[in-house]
Order: sequence, then structure tokens, then C-alpha cells
Amino acid sequence: MQTELIETGELKRALEALFFVAGEALSIDRLAQLTGASHVEVAKTLAELGADYAERGIVLREVAGGYRFASSPAARSVVEAYLLPPKTNLSPAAMETLAIVAYTQPVTKADLEAVRGVNVDSVVATLIDRRFIVEAGRREVPGRPIEYRTTADFLESFGLRSLDELPPVDLESQALELPLPIAREEALSTTNA
Repeated sequence: MQTELIETGELKRALEALFFVAGEALSIDRLAQLTGASHVEVAKTLAELGADYAERGIVLREVAGGYRFASSPAARSVVEAYLLPPKTNLSPAAMETLAIVAYTQPVTKADLEAVRGVNVDSVVATLIDRRFIVEAGRREVPGRPIEYRTTADFLESFGLRSLDELPPVDLESQALELPLPIAREEALSTTNA
């Protein structure tokens, strides 16, 4: 593609139109392929679009290995009021299960149940329905259980470019013993009796 396409704004219009109709994030490679522009021209135009939309209700975001239009964080409350049903938050059990999948994927239901200590069938079904996790094949062990992994929708929903942006978890620094003041008081009262 010639540089006059950048100068006339044709590439910018083409990228805007693609972001408007795309149902997923588009990589620079895909954008270059669709528009016939070079990677450098696409990257330069993406930077211009990002600046153009920075203070609007729609912003250009880099997520899940590509770019897409998204609503501005400044407009979050009105967008949520329009889009979200009354209860859209994940339960603590679902968040815990999702965190286990994100940090240890691919993971089976048995792996999840071993960590959580409870049956995870309904939680896994919820996470699949919300498109946060998907089946990732079968583990090569007896019974060949289904393995699960997170999706691009998970990355988008949590504003991550990749799994590398997950916060680090340092289990060694965490106190493994929970303080139970009620249990201590009961133990003291039975020892004093």
C-alpha cells in the first residue's frame, strides 16, 4: 500500500471500519493482510487511532494479541447499566476456580476438585457458558479426562493482553495457617476447666 493511503486517511477509515464490524481483536498481521498495508503503516495508523479515540466514549485497546474498539473506562457505569443483567458478577467459587484454571492450565475437573476440595461441575459449566474457559483436549492418562484452559474472552474481560500479565502468586510468602480466634478461646476454656 502506498504512503498516500495514510496521508489521505484511507487506511485509518479502513481500520475503523474493520474494528467496527469485527467480533474479535485483530492482530497487526491480520490488519495488514486485510488492508494490503505494511506492518509499519498499520502500526503507525493504530497509534494515530489510539490518540484520536483516547478521550472519547470508544477507545482502541490492545487485548488478546490484537486490537479492538471498546467502551471507555470513563463510561463504564452507563455501559454496564445498559448491558448487564441485574446479577453478572461471578461467585467467589467461580472466581476461585477461574483463577486456578488461569494459573495452572491446562487443568482437569479432578485437578480443580483436588485444589478446591469440592465438586466443580456447576462452576465449570458456568465458566464455559460465560466463555471464560473452553475444552482444551484430553489428558493422556487412564479415563482421558477433559482439560480446560482460559479463552480470549477471559483476557478481554479482565483487561489482559496475555496470561503473562496475570499478577504473580507467591505461595511461600503466604501464611498457610489461618488464625481462628474462636477455636483458640474454646481450647483455652476447655483447658482451664
